[in-house]
Amino acid sequence: MDHHEVGRYWDSNADAWTKLARAGYDVYRDFLNTPWFFEMLPDVRGLTGLDIGCGEGHNTRLLAQRGARVMAIDIAPRFIRYAIEAEVLQPLGIRYCIASAVQLPFPDAAFDFAVAFMSLMDVPENERALAEARRVLRPGGFLQFSITHPCTDTPHRRNLRGADGKAYAIEAGGYFGTQPRVDEWLFGAAPPEVKQGLPPFRTPRFFHTLSDWLNLLITTGFTIERVQEPHASDEVVRQCHHMQDTQVMPYFLHIRCRKPPQ
Repeated sequence: MDHHEVGRYWDSNADAWTKLARAGYDVYRDFLNTPWFFEMLPDVRGLTGLDIGCGEGHNTRLLAQRGARVMAIDIAPRFIRYAIEAEVLQPLGIRYCIASAVQLPFPDAAFDFAVAFMSLMDVPENERALAEARRVLRPGGFLQFSITHPCTDTPHRRNLRGADGKAYAIEAGGYFGTQPRVDEWLFGAAPPEVKQGLPPFRTPRFFHTLSDWLNLLITTGFTIERVQEPHASDEVVRQCHHMQDTQVMPYFLHIRCRKPPQ
């Protein structure tokens, strides 16, 4: 499976994904991943940035509201259509285009920074995507990205819950050497009546170890600057009970790395 085939899967997911996410059912994004990501993000006011794998543009818009001049790409045309529609309704100066993370249509050293919100783990040629991100960064520029956590996003994963329904452990397996697969699912926070009639997402999954990711960043020529593993506070769990299991083991990994100055 290559990035073109992956793009076709995500294009088919775009209608249902956008509908449910914009209705507030992407709770891991809204309550955990996005707040932690932006807390870690350096000041980007006045900088030129690239959002790699922007989807329907939710986080791209938040990035532009931080004062950055933003260009965003996604391989799925339907996602780009939804993102452009949102830009028309609320102009933030964002420019969107259809493109693959492994073939960025920009010259060398075009951006001060790049971000990738939960997209790079979906690119089968992730080494090419990281090399492309480095290429389009100016010397001294940074890449910050979030991915599913390699240690818990494994082929076998099951939450172990007590009598109170709360997760107390995660059973994980198949960490090494597993072939890609396609999973079918919809956001668990969406009630059945909302999901009724919607086709399930079909998402290709590619499994890499933690050392795969870290060594790839090193060999690509990045300097790792900061790493975090988001987990919900008790207050967040009170607001959204789905977040309780993230207090047991990390579901996501955030990394900021930098292209060395010349």
